[in-house]
Amino acid sequence: MRIIRDYTYVTEQDRGASAAIGNFDGVHLGHRSVIDIARRAGEKIGAPLGVVTFEPHPRQYFAPKAPAFRLMSREARAHRLEKLGVERLYELNFNAALSALTPEAFAKRVISDGLGLKHVVVGADFCFGNARAGTVEHLKEFGATLGFGVTVADLLEGDGIQVSSTAIRTALSEGRPRDAAAMLGHWHRIEGKVIGGDQRGRELGFPTANMSIDGLHPPKHGVYAVLADVLEGPHKGSYLGAASIGVRPMFGENHPNLETYLFDFKGDLYGTPLSIGLVDYLRPELKFDSLGALITQMDADCARARTILTAP
Repeated sequence: MRIIRDYTYVTEQDRGASAAIGNFDGVHLGHRSVIDIARRAGEKIGAPLGVVTFEPHPRQYFAPKAPAFRLMSREARAHRLEKLGVERLYELNFNAALSALTPEAFAKRVISDGLGLKHVVVGADFCFGNARAGTVEHLKEFGATLGFGVTVADLLEGDGIQVSSTAIRTALSEGRPRDAAAMLGHWHRIEGKVIGGDQRGRELGFPTANMSIDGLHPPKHGVYAVLADVLEGPHKGSYLGAASIGVRPMFGENHPNLETYLFDFKGDLYGTPLSIGLVDYLRPELKFDSLGALITQMDADCARARTILTAP
């Protein structure tokens, strides 16, 4: 997959794609439906499959001090899109100049002249251009004039609710990772490099891989059964585990992070990229009266997580 970040400097080989346009936070089933339509449209006209998205997320750009809301980092999004067979990721720099474009200017300068897209696919609620003034009907009109095809995808529903990043955030906030996974089409995953910790887990007999969740929507604090993928290095592979998301009230911490204990693992993971999939919420964060009580509970958490993860 090739990643293009500037629509004003696009090589000829990267032009002419059939592309889905949107933010694609989480790359959920609704997003995949839009991407699949773009794939089929591209196959008909001999165009590579593309995705047009924005970095930073426009919501993040306009409200940088608002609470973190993203379901995945840009790297995790690119990783997921590549798995779906996307050949061109147009990850456009969202800045003052881009946000100031009128809908017509966006269609001409970005879609037509800049990226040279042959076909675009958007969701029915897609808006674009300054002040989100452009609608899907405007996009169809511009496409007819500028020479690119437009398909509007219906919003996807599942179990009577609309599949959306907002609904997925709600499920995660309420400790319902399986409901989130049903809308995502995959386990909700937190990806990042292992960072240094205070090695308290090692002292307790549960050495953990610590990861930052800064900038991401925080799932409900507590302990989870998880599927862990070590993405690089000598320990590359998949593991079962238990993870804690939160502020470690037992030790007076106040900055949330993700700590994962990999079952049956020995080795050094510092600096290694991991992908942690949340499977089941086991319990909330608790403050224990003693380290002994904490260790007893951690033993129970790991036993329960192992049972869940190895169930047929």
